[in-house]
Amino acid sequence: MPRELAERPNMVILVAALLLLGVVLGAVVQIPLPLTIALAAAIGCWLLIFAVRERLGAHRRSH
Repeated sequence: MPRELAERPNMVILVAALLLLGVVLGAVVQIPLPLTIALAAAIGCWLLIFAVRERLGAHRRSH
């Protein structure tokens, strides 16, 4: 499979996470602080997992 097609699902996940982060940031004024912090932590974990998966995938492809 060409590299561009193999990377596309990962980019969709990243775009979805960033879009969700934008929606949550736009709603911060409307929702309570503890919920805001919980949602920000969940999205941060999601992005951290994405970064680790990408790093491991790049490491496997290079060897």
